[in-house]
Amino acid sequence: MKRSLLHGAFLFETRAKTVSCFGVSIETRYMTALKGILRVGRDVLLNALSTVALGEVGLRIYNSIDPLPIFYSGNPDRFRGKPFAPFWNFHLNSRGFNDVEFSAHKTPGTIRIVGIGDSFAFGVVPYEYNYLTLVEQYLKQSGHNVELINMGIPSIGPKEYLSLLVNEGFALEPDRVLLSFSIGSAFSESRRRKLLDYSYVASLITYVVERWRIFEGPISVGTYNDNAPTFTDDAYLKLELKRSTIFVRNRPFAGRFAEAMSYISEIKRLCDSRDISLTIVLIPDEMQVSKPLQTRVVVASGLPPASFDFTLPNRLLRARFEELKIDYIDLTTEFSNQSINDRLYRPNDSHWNIAGNELAARLILQHVSAQLRPVDKSHVRFTPKNGHWPDRRLNSLGQDFIKILRGWSTNYPSWEFWPHPPSRRLREQTLGDPLRLINAAPRSRGSTPGRHGRSST
Repeated sequence: MKRSLLHGAFLFETRAKTVSCFGVSIETRYMTALKGILRVGRDVLLNALSTVALGEVGLRIYNSIDPLPIFYSGNPDRFRGKPFAPFWNFHLNSRGFNDVEFSAHKTPGTIRIVGIGDSFAFGVVPYEYNYLTLVEQYLKQSGHNVELINMGIPSIGPKEYLSLLVNEGFALEPDRVLLSFSIGSAFSESRRRKLLDYSYVASLITYVVERWRIFEGPISVGTYNDNAPTFTDDAYLKLELKRSTIFVRNRPFAGRFAEAMSYISEIKRLCDSRDISLTIVLIPDEMQVSKPLQTRVVVASGLPPASFDFTLPNRLLRARFEELKIDYIDLTTEFSNQSINDRLYRPNDSHWNIAGNELAARLILQHVSAQLRPVDKSHVRFTPKNGHWPDRRLNSLGQDFIKILRGWSTNYPSWEFWPHPPSRRLREQTLGDPLRLINAAPRSRGSTPGRHGRSST
């Protein structure tokens, strides 16, 4: 009996030692595996940090040599085009503007207009359809010796308008500054630096992701398609919803408005001190003129329709402009009326299409040409086509007078053969915009702005 007890105790002790040794073996293996995982994680983290650091340094060095707009900078040149870069079927000039080459010195007798603005002025349509290009072309056709320099830079605002004008615009000796003020983006807060903007690597990753996620069509390469959407439906709605805060009643908009007006008033003061005329073009956002887009924005906001006033910024700006005696033209009403039947903005894009640029050019032409020196138009021929005056090209006053015109049009096909030619003022009041009735002259290198330079005549 005693021997059995001793034998059992011996077996128990042996098994206990075996279990203890086995437990130590498991713990040792576990610790060894954990150390291996931690070692791999450490190596991966160090490699990742080294890669990010090298990428950060490399991107900063590259950006210092060849600045890219995807990296934050307080300099307005951040979004300036690259000199001679292709833009649709055109090439930017040596200063990175969407215009032909121009001389810093103004030709005697030339009326020089400097066009300042953001992406609206720079344009998203080909150069020949840009509204500033058309305004210059129409003014020249009407007899004015005008040179309109497009200095538009995408994604800039009132602060950068002032900086660009002071640093470059005044040196061009302009007679007039034509400032394009975009309602939808001029009050934007998106230009303020975000946390991710401090990292060049993060900025690059963000750009690549957004370019893949929200953009649909090409931006400025390939063949231009006026009907191709720029953003996806959801991305464009989010963009417009973000901008809509300036149209909401009882929202803190006064601070942004006061900040923008501080730069505009300084521009006015500097222009007056140099005897330079200033005209501001108020460019409406698409949601201000498109009822369907307004409805989508209101529904997405979750606010009642009565909370929105889509003319609020315009009324505030007009009142302030009149107080400061700033000449302006507000395109909102005309674009609202025309948008009922025609599309004036690119699909899913807050910028004008070709038709929108054309309409803006004609409205600006009427406003600016009335303020320029009168031109002797006695040499201009107003000849109808096929013996009939083109009714669709006349304004309402001209249509009221159409019967009289048709009575003369058969026997006197042009103004210069009238027995008693009407005065220039009567012709303009009767026919509205006379440019539509001018015979299209063949284009030549010496009379039409070309790709390589602007005519001085």
